[in-house]
Amino acid sequence: MSAEQVSSLCEQLVKAVTVIMDPASTQRYRLEALKFCEEFKEKCPICVPCGLKLAEKTQTAIVRHFGLQILEHVVKFRWNSMPRLEKVYLKNNVMGLISNGTQNILEEESHIKDVLSRIVVEMIKREWPQHWPDMLKELDTLSKQGETQTELVMFILLRLAEDVVTFQTLPTQRRRDIQQTLTQNMEKIFSFLLTTLQQNVNKYRRMVGAPQERDALTTPQKTDLAQEPKAQANCRVGIAALNTLAGYIDWVAMSHITADNCKLLEMLCLLLNEPELQVGAAECLLIAVSRKGKLEDRKPLMVLFGDVAMHYILSAAQTADGEGLVEKHYVFLKRLCQVLCALGSQLCALVGSDSDVDTPANLGKYLDSFLAFTTHPSQFLRSSTQITWGALFRHEILSRDPLLLAMIPKYLRASMTNLVKVGFPSKTDSPSCEYSRFDFDSDEDFNAFFNSFRAQQGEVMRMACRLDPRTGFQMAGEWLKYQLAAAVDIGPMNSKTGEGLCSIFSPSFVQWDAMTFFSESVISQMFRTLDKEEIPVNDGIELLQLVLNFETKDPLILSCVLTNVSALFPFVTYRPEYLPQVLSKLFTAVTFEVIEESKAPRTRAVKNVRRHACSSIIKMCRDYPQLVLPNFEMLYNHVKQLLSNELLLTQMEKCALMEALVLISNQFKDYQRQKVFLEELMSPVANLWLSEEMQRVLSDPEAFISYVGADNKIADPVLEDPSGLNRSRISFCVYTILGVVKRARWPTTLEEAKAGGFVIGCMPSGNPIYRNPCTEQVLKLLDNLLALIRTHNNLYMPEMVAKLGETFAKALDMLEVEKNAILGLPQPLLELYDSPVYKTILERMQGFFCTLYDNCFHILGNAGPSMQQDFYTVDNLASQFLNSAFVNLNNIPDYRLRPMLRVFVKPLVLSCPSEHYETLLCPMLGPLFTYLHVRLSQKWQVISQRSILCEEDTADDNPESQEMLEEQLIRLLTREVMDLITVCCVSKKGAAEHNSSAVADGDDDEMMSTDVTPPSSAELTELGKSLMKQEDVCTALLITAYRSLSWKDTLSCQRTTTQLCWPLLKQVLTGNLLPDAVTWFFTGVLKGLQTHGQHDGCMAALVHLAFQIYEALRPRYAELKAVMEQIPEIQKESLEQFDSKLLNPTLLKVADKRRKDNFKRLIAGCIGKPLGEQFRKEVHIRNLPSLFKKVKSSLETDVLENNEDGEGLTVLFEP
Repeated sequence: MSAEQVSSLCEQLVKAVTVIMDPASTQRYRLEALKFCEEFKEKCPICVPCGLKLAEKTQTAIVRHFGLQILEHVVKFRWNSMPRLEKVYLKNNVMGLISNGTQNILEEESHIKDVLSRIVVEMIKREWPQHWPDMLKELDTLSKQGETQTELVMFILLRLAEDVVTFQTLPTQRRRDIQQTLTQNMEKIFSFLLTTLQQNVNKYRRMVGAPQERDALTTPQKTDLAQEPKAQANCRVGIAALNTLAGYIDWVAMSHITADNCKLLEMLCLLLNEPELQVGAAECLLIAVSRKGKLEDRKPLMVLFGDVAMHYILSAAQTADGEGLVEKHYVFLKRLCQVLCALGSQLCALVGSDSDVDTPANLGKYLDSFLAFTTHPSQFLRSSTQITWGALFRHEILSRDPLLLAMIPKYLRASMTNLVKVGFPSKTDSPSCEYSRFDFDSDEDFNAFFNSFRAQQGEVMRMACRLDPRTGFQMAGEWLKYQLAAAVDIGPMNSKTGEGLCSIFSPSFVQWDAMTFFSESVISQMFRTLDKEEIPVNDGIELLQLVLNFETKDPLILSCVLTNVSALFPFVTYRPEYLPQVLSKLFTAVTFEVIEESKAPRTRAVKNVRRHACSSIIKMCRDYPQLVLPNFEMLYNHVKQLLSNELLLTQMEKCALMEALVLISNQFKDYQRQKVFLEELMSPVANLWLSEEMQRVLSDPEAFISYVGADNKIADPVLEDPSGLNRSRISFCVYTILGVVKRARWPTTLEEAKAGGFVIGCMPSGNPIYRNPCTEQVLKLLDNLLALIRTHNNLYMPEMVAKLGETFAKALDMLEVEKNAILGLPQPLLELYDSPVYKTILERMQGFFCTLYDNCFHILGNAGPSMQQDFYTVDNLASQFLNSAFVNLNNIPDYRLRPMLRVFVKPLVLSCPSEHYETLLCPMLGPLFTYLHVRLSQKWQVISQRSILCEEDTADDNPESQEMLEEQLIRLLTREVMDLITVCCVSKKGAAEHNSSAVADGDDDEMMSTDVTPPSSAELTELGKSLMKQEDVCTALLITAYRSLSWKDTLSCQRTTTQLCWPLLKQVLTGNLLPDAVTWFFTGVLKGLQTHGQHDGCMAALVHLAFQIYEALRPRYAELKAVMEQIPEIQKESLEQFDSKLLNPTLLKVADKRRKDNFKRLIAGCIGKPLGEQFRKEVHIRNLPSLFKKVKSSLETDVLENNEDGEGLTVLFEP
């Protein structure tokens, strides 16, 4: 190929690259230029000479980069077909470019250095060590030429380690060859890296005047200007050496890191005080100190607790911190903090283990420096130290050390500051704000971080107080007294709740909030730790009195006061005479208003206080019922008085108080007495609920809409609400029924239950049959409750929706809060407290419908565990459910169907005894599962069609946010349905650990878990077997399970694959399955692989399932082989081999794992890839002849000895 051709082609390429990179080019020109360049790389036979010409120093950086890219492309994609001499020619020229083809280290562009090092690494991956044994020597020789070459050598060694060890981007055998050879030569490589680092750092320090020498010199030595570039070059090489070390320290044998009395660690500590190199040094140190592995190997790391290392670490921290907030120094401080945390972890692992490591002499110095990070203004640094404090306080030996015990008061003192929520990036009211602007994008971000940081601090404070409970209590008492006496400072922002009240950012509130969290954590731990006699009762009661006597009209502060009352309440168990005072404080808060008799809607802050007081009363009655029982009459009279005024409390508050009474009544331990009490308590509800008017309203959708006022048009949507009282009456009844069903119970011990008349017989199994004192009352109200549920479902019929008034057209829609929760949008911070709970009457109506619907189903879900056989044996219960809860499901939206399945159907299934499966569950679940299967299939079809259509950009009245909401809802509904099927059909052994995670909605973290071999114990439950006997239900379950594998929800796919698919299919294997059905199931799994194959967890589970199906059914169904043959890129011979082994049981069975791996290779063509890999060009790296297990150095010496006649390189590249 002539030089002219190369030149003219290069000219065209230069023009093309210029067009691509010129911002003024039109899109058409740019695309044409791009196409020309790509075609050249793919097809031109003279890529190498052109690439080398374009990479010459005389060209511009952009052109040189393109030239080098051409060479990289050649090595990656053409290497296997290149003649040997051309490989040698290319390799020599590339080494030549490193030697003298780049600009000086300070002038050369970093992207040129990067691509040049990549080319060398690509060649190493293909030829070293077998065909290029001298590679390391050549790199060593290059590095002797100067800083420019040394830096490139560092880049090459780092890139090699990353590709081979970190990212493992090459075939197994090549990876092993290279990693083995690297390991064999590691001593040389490490000493090369260390020497390079040391020499360059020494030169740099000599020229700049090192920090240590600067003090000693009488006149500060200034860098002479001619020396400046030289010093900079040495510094650059030092940084490159540190980066390269960081790529090796993580995985090389520990002995290299600790060789020569830990020379490497010593150097790194020294460099912590060198501003240009300190971040790299801290990074290396962090990786070294974070190493896991044998304790014996890690012992030398304790050298870092020695005087010298500690001195360097501490002085570096002080210097960096002393220079104020500079980003570079702050990054370094974060690294250093991580180093100290990792050191703490090593300390905890080594002290007290078998490796006889004693507590280091410098523990005190270490703890002081660690505390300095805990008291630093940066909230991020403070939070970084918490896990290590926890580990130290938990440690068996260190936690007894006097030095650590002396730290506890200091740590708690620091926590008192750290619990105060300041440091919002948008504010300037604290030194932390400045740091937060580096760490957080928004106040919402900071808020989420701070909440988890505070929870973490609570954990660690409790551990500290386990070691020293009195100190914590004393501090909490002092702080509480201080806060009670301090004047209120509301700060610059006024709360919307009322003039002169705190907002959540007010200085007083953030202090109260922090103090409350502190006292709650500390006091609860003290009661757990100290013996009864040691509790400081007098001090506690004194604090309780102060809190009870404190009066405030500020809702946010009052909420904190109530928490303190609850925290101090355990002291009342020692002095019961204080109970009436506590009750009266709480009851006053139940009716709290900022302005008495105000007509404006209550803000959330006020509502929270009232709700808080109610839940404190419930908690008290739940946890200390024996203590409250003597005061029952007083409590009952209080409640009666509050209930007598219909407008004083909201329905929820009324019911909370009634729940508290029911909890105490459980302590009567007398069936008759409790039954009479519950009758009396519920009589107002029963009278209202069973009245003729209410029966009419509850059973007729139109009457219901009119009664609750949803057919009105309202002029003033904030204040006017004519039907509010009607709605509250319905809510009151439903809330009360729920409270009683949830709380009324028989005594926990069998003796007490028998004595109190709660036991009415025994099951055949010998288990006692209990009766609940609320049963009679609740069952009386059941018919109307089911009527209300039926009416509510029918409200969604189009003709009923049309009857809603103009103001309430969207009354049945989701609340904004629900939408945001589903889409994962954060709530704006301030709105939470200052705005009314419902801003308009429409929102109030939406809240009414939503809560009512949920609560009705909560009653049904709780009825089984509460009333047991009395509930399950109600006449025709299954058909009553079918005619109420499951009416008009077609029109019911996903967001209403979800809670129904979760709070009603699932608890009913879990609590129902097996003798009622046939009469209650099967007749109910059969039609439900058949319906759900149709509904989900249709919904997912719409979504998949939508994603096909979205390319054709259709204008739509359905905005994107609405589509996202619909998609997310169908995902959540799918998870709910699959979870329900699993609960019904698969025995608890396999499902138990998964059910806990199914509760959380967007719990996507576990979708990447790769531990997927299904529990072998996953068998069908009795209920599952009953359902599978009904042909239509069996079909619906199987089709839902297998079709769901290709729906676009990874979490649902993984759970269904691991827990459900195989047990369901196994149940029908014994019958005569049609060949079409078998191929459909198998194809369903393969389609799932196509959709979800890119996620490791799903992929492993689906491959396992496909393998199980193929192994179990292939002998009976030859059709499965036909399915396999349709898989893209399948190798027919391998399939034949696999099949013949499978069908011939006499052939030795290969281990299960090997068979599965073979199977996975067969079906690889249908495993979906991530979008980023779908169009990637495959790189093929050939294996080289295997390395002989010879003595280490023989390979290199052999080749060298045989090459004395000067033809060295050509032999090295022999294929």
